Amino acid sequence: MTSLNRRRLLQVSAGLSLASACPAWAQSRSDDWSGDVAILREVWEAMHPGIYRYSTPAEITTRLDTLAETWRAPGSFRERFLALTRVTASIRCGHTYPSPYNGDDAMVAAMYPDRSLVPFRFRWIDGRMVVTQDHTPASALPRGTVVTAIDGVATKALLARLVPLARADGGNDAKRINLMEVRGEDRFETFDIHLPLILPLKDEAAFTLADGRIVRAPLLTLAERQSRLAPSASPTRDANPWTLESLPNGVRRLTMPSWALFNSTFAWEAWLGETMDALSSQRARGLIIDLRGNEGGLDCGNLILSRLIDRDLPLSRNQRWTRYRSAPASVRPYLHTWDRSFLDWGDQAQPSTERPGFYRLTRYDDDAEGTVIRPAGTRFTGPVAVLCDASNSSATFGFAQAVQQSGAAKLIGQPTGGNRRGINGGTFFFLKLPASGIEIDLPLIANFPDTPQPDAAIQPHVLVQTTADDIASGRDPQMAAATSLVMER
Repeated sequence: MTSLNRRRLLQVSAGLSLASACPAWAQSRSDDWSGDVAILREVWEAMHPGIYRYSTPAEITTRLDTLAETWRAPGSFRERFLALTRVTASIRCGHTYPSPYNGDDAMVAAMYPDRSLVPFRFRWIDGRMVVTQDHTPASALPRGTVVTAIDGVATKALLARLVPLARADGGNDAKRINLMEVRGEDRFETFDIHLPLILPLKDEAAFTLADGRIVRAPLLTLAERQSRLAPSASPTRDANPWTLESLPNGVRRLTMPSWALFNSTFAWEAWLGETMDALSSQRARGLIIDLRGNEGGLDCGNLILSRLIDRDLPLSRNQRWTRYRSAPASVRPYLHTWDRSFLDWGDQAQPSTERPGFYRLTRYDDDAEGTVIRPAGTRFTGPVAVLCDASNSSATFGFAQAVQQSGAAKLIGQPTGGNRRGINGGTFFFLKLPASGIEIDLPLIANFPDTPQPDAAIQPHVLVQTTADDIASGRDPQMAAATSLVMER
């Protein structure tokens, strides 16, 4: 099954729109947008597969009623967008949110109207911002600098207000904190969108450091932020986004920052298959797969696993469920995607007494049980370590689950994104609300575990945290731990 990443989704669907709504950015914010909420309500109630995974129908109704009242009253775009974000985040679904990737230029311009972005990249450690890359003109915030307040507001207080706005599955706040970092991996950073909603910034800000100093520095525009991105953040269609290194100790390191290859002409299956097959003939001592920062995309991990196992690996938890067989005619004008067949699953979606209110979706199954990974190619029997973190929340979350289930490798690093109670995703509609012009991602498929599971991430076999000192000195403790593990086996 194609398990798509939330990043760059609509880049394949610009020419496949099922609808064209006219945004109302130029209109006064006194306009009544409550009609958009009625559309959102109908779509979610009929089609969202995870709408009631963590909320009751009454809770969803109350939140949407409150949003309709807010969007009916006069208010700024940011006030209205903040109200919407609170509602989409409350679904506790990592694939449900208003997306700049899948919105149009007018929506992006409204999200980024000012010079309001912090002039550095950073990680959150213990509620403080630790700079990983300085973009101030005077190099005033070097790598490893610890920021404790912005314009006098403590960073711990800011993070507490930002976390409820982030999209993530269930109670996985590690994913929410991960999203509120600026790592230089995205064209649109979640933190950049949301900080101005709770702390209005413009042109310049004062940054309080851990040693008590206050540094004033100019803020960035979106264009300036994006000008500093590495080419890998927006790869060409035929580019290989992955790298394979031969380390001095005979270990191979496969770095995979993204599996979002659905619009790529890169022959990834052939390359990855040949790479995995060659490990044995080259007598590689071990393999380290670096998935840090990789939210997912295609199920590339299945091919990796096919070279690590010696028997069929059924992923029974990958059974797929949808809330609809055919999309309601009344909402079809507001839906667009890359595959029109998502409008009507037909006989591939069957009602089941196992899960009332859902249809069992068989379109992507390998057999009656769901997805089965079968041994293929040349099996690699050396030690394998997978570097994971809270970014891993879609296809990479599924891979981490399969690694634990099969015992084919060891997970090293930090807890994943996603949720052991199941996630929503797989295929998507992009819901374009006509009055506001805002686009909201709508996942179409849910999976649920075979047995009751905790509301939690997948824990790595070896937990390795990063400290501010690690960042300041350029150390990579996760890589060091993975190297040690594969060398010892």
